[in-house]
Amino acid sequence: MLMMSSCTVSRFVPEGEYLLDKVTIKSDSSSLKTAALALYIRQHPNSRWFNLWRVPLLPYMISGTDSAKHWNRFMWRVGENPVIADTMQAEACRADIQGAVRGLGYLDAEVELQQIHKKRKATMHYQIHPGTRYKVSGVDRIYQDSTSAIIAMKHEDESLLREGMDMDFNVLDAERSRINSLMQNNGFYQYNLDFLHYEADTTRKDHSGVLALYHDQFRSSVNPEPRAHKQYRFGYVEYKFNNDEIPLRPSVLDRSTYIREGHLFSEQDVQQTYATLGSLEAVLASNINLHPDPSDSLILNSTISIATNKPNSVNAELEGTNSAGDLGAAVSVSYANRNLLRGSEVLSFKLRGAFEAIKGLDGYDDQNYVELSAEASLRFPDFMLPFVNKEYRRRAKAISELSTMYGSQNRPEFHRRVLNATWRYRWSERNNSIRHRVDLLDLNYVFMPWISETFRRDYLDNPNSRNAILRYNYENLFIMKLGYNFSYSSRGFGVSSSNYGTNAYSIRLNAEMAGNLLNAGSKLFGAERDEENRYKVFNIAYAQYAKVDFDFAKSFRINETNSVALHFGLGVAVPYGNSYILPYEKRYFSGGANSVRGWSVRELGPGSFKGSDGRIDFINQTGDMKLDMNAEYRTHLFWKIDGAVFVDAGNIWTLRNYEEQPGGQFRFDTCWKQIAVAYGLGFRMNFDYFILRLDGGMKAINPQYSDARHHYPAIHPNLGRDFTFHFAVGLPF
Repeated sequence: MLMMSSCTVSRFVPEGEYLLDKVTIKSDSSSLKTAALALYIRQHPNSRWFNLWRVPLLPYMISGTDSAKHWNRFMWRVGENPVIADTMQAEACRADIQGAVRGLGYLDAEVELQQIHKKRKATMHYQIHPGTRYKVSGVDRIYQDSTSAIIAMKHEDESLLREGMDMDFNVLDAERSRINSLMQNNGFYQYNLDFLHYEADTTRKDHSGVLALYHDQFRSSVNPEPRAHKQYRFGYVEYKFNNDEIPLRPSVLDRSTYIREGHLFSEQDVQQTYATLGSLEAVLASNINLHPDPSDSLILNSTISIATNKPNSVNAELEGTNSAGDLGAAVSVSYANRNLLRGSEVLSFKLRGAFEAIKGLDGYDDQNYVELSAEASLRFPDFMLPFVNKEYRRRAKAISELSTMYGSQNRPEFHRRVLNATWRYRWSERNNSIRHRVDLLDLNYVFMPWISETFRRDYLDNPNSRNAILRYNYENLFIMKLGYNFSYSSRGFGVSSSNYGTNAYSIRLNAEMAGNLLNAGSKLFGAERDEENRYKVFNIAYAQYAKVDFDFAKSFRINETNSVALHFGLGVAVPYGNSYILPYEKRYFSGGANSVRGWSVRELGPGSFKGSDGRIDFINQTGDMKLDMNAEYRTHLFWKIDGAVFVDAGNIWTLRNYEEQPGGQFRFDTCWKQIAVAYGLGFRMNFDYFILRLDGGMKAINPQYSDARHHYPAIHPNLGRDFTFHFAVGLPF
C-alpha cells in the first residue's frame, strides 16, 4: 500500500509541479541554532508516522478524483491533502528566516533558497550565511519626558540591556515591553510601545555599536504636538448586574476587585480583577469599562458589568462498568448551588448507586455487588484561615473546602462502610503554573459490619492460610492524616490535552502523615495497648504512617507531528508506631494503563512475588514503595488518530519482609534484577478537550520468573501469556 501511494501520488500533482518532500535549514556557523527557525516555515511536507513513513497521505492517494462520490470525499477528510511545493511561499519563508537571523544580531546575514527537484518531488533547502554577530558597545537612554523618566530611572537596574550583549532584536523588544508594562502599572494609562524606539550606529568595522533608547513624549492623533505623559488615578467603582438584585455581598466584590479609588492606574490591577471575578462560580462573565471623571480627566472611573450564572444546577450520569469480566452499571445524581451565602460559595450533593453481577464465586449466598454512597461539600472562594497575609490572600486564587462522604459496599464476601470528612485548602499562583493543596484534616473511618463465614474460614481464620496483610485490611480502621500536595506545570494548568508534544515539563510532590497527633495523645494520657501492642480510639486501632510521592514528566517536541515524552515516578510509604502494615488504600500497586503496561492493574510485584490465588492477590500484590519509568514516542497518524511507541519499566516493593509476600522486600543488591520492563504500541483519539487511549503492552522482562524462557519474554514472546490491552481516558503521564 505504501508503494502504491508513492506510485499514485502523481495523479494529484498537477503537471509541472512537485510534491513537497522535505524542508531543511542549515547554517554556515555552528553557533547559530537553526531549530527555532523552523517556526518560520510556511509550508510543511505531509506528516510521517514516527517521522519515517508518509502514511497519512495514503487515504487520499487511494481515493478517486471524482468529488461527487461520498467515498472519495470521506477519504479526503480522513487523509491529508498532498502538499504541493509553492515557490512564492518558499521565497516568503526565505525572507522571514533572513529577517529572523538578522534580528538575532547577524545584521549582514543572507539566506539562500535551494530548490531540489527529483522525479515529482521537491526539497526546499535554506542555507544561512550569517556573517559576524554584532555587539552592543554601549547603552544610552534619552528621556524626552521628565514625568515618565522618574519612574523609568528608578527601575534601570532591571533593564535587559547590557554593554557587550549581542544586538538581539528579541531582547530589545522585550526591554520595550518591560518598560511599557512598568509605565502602564504606574498610572500612565495612555502609554504604549510606540513611545519607545532605538537608534544604533552599526557602521563600525568591529561589528559593534552604541545603542540609544529613546523615551518619547506623548503625541495623540488629535493633537500631534508633543507633551509630557500624564499619570491617571482610579476613581469610583460601580457594579452593574444582569438583574435588579445584587447577588454578591459587598465584601466579596471588594475582595475580588483590585481597582482601588485614589490609587494610580494599573493595567495589572484591571487584569487581576478580570481573573478573580472569572474564578467565582457565581459569575458567568464580566466587563470593565474605564471612563474619565467629568470633573477631572485624570481620574478614571470604573463600571464593572457582571453577568451571573444560574444559581442551581442538577446533573445525572449513567455508567457501564466491566471489572475483570463482571458487568455492572451505576447511576449518580448531583445538585449544586453556586451562590449559597451570596459569596459564590458552592454547596453540592451527590448520590450514587452501583450494581455488579459477580461470577465465579463458590460457597457464597449472594453473587452481587451493591454500592451506595452520598457526598456533600461546601467550597469557599477564599482562604478561610486567620493569619494569612492580606496581600498574598488577594494574589493567590484560593478555595477552602469542607467535604464529607458516606459509602456502603456490600459484596458476597463482606460488607464495608466508609465515612470520610475533610477540610482542605487549594490555591494557585504565578499565572496558574503552580498549585498547592493542604489537607488540614482528613478523617477516614472504615467499618466492617459483616464478613461471610466462607471468606472468614478460607482466608482469615484458616491456620494454613493466615495472611497478616489480608487480615489487617478486613478490620475496622481509623485514619487521621495531614497532607500537602505541590504541582508545577511549565505551560500552566488548564491547557487542553492536545498540547502534549511541546517542550514542557511538570513536577508533582505529595506528602502526608497520619496518626502522629493521636499517638502523642495516647502516650500523654497513658492509654493502654491491645494484645497486638496498638493504641485504639473508640475501640478502633488507628493507622500511623508517613508517605511521600515524587513525579516528573518532560516532553520534547521534534516537529509539529512528532514528540518524545519521558516520565519518572517514585513513592515511599513507611508504617511505624501504631501500624505494622499500611492501610490497603495507601499501599502502592503496579501495572495498568498508567504504569508498566505489560501487566494489568495489581498483577505486578512486589519484587519477584508471584500470586497464586487470584481471589486475594489484589491484596498481596501491593507494596510500600513504587518505581515507574516510562518513555513514549508520540506521532500524529491521520484525522483525529495519534499513535505511540512506548517502553515502561518499574515495580513495587515492601519495606519489611512479610511472610505472605516472598521476594517482595526491597534490597539494594537485588532490586535492579526485579525491575519489570514492557514495550508496546498505542493509539489515541485526540478530540482536543479529551483523549481516548488504547494501549497494547508486551512483557519484555518478567521478574516473577527466574528461568530464562519466562524471565525474558522479549526473547521468547508468547502473545497469550505476555500481551495486555488497556483502555483509558487521558494520557498516561
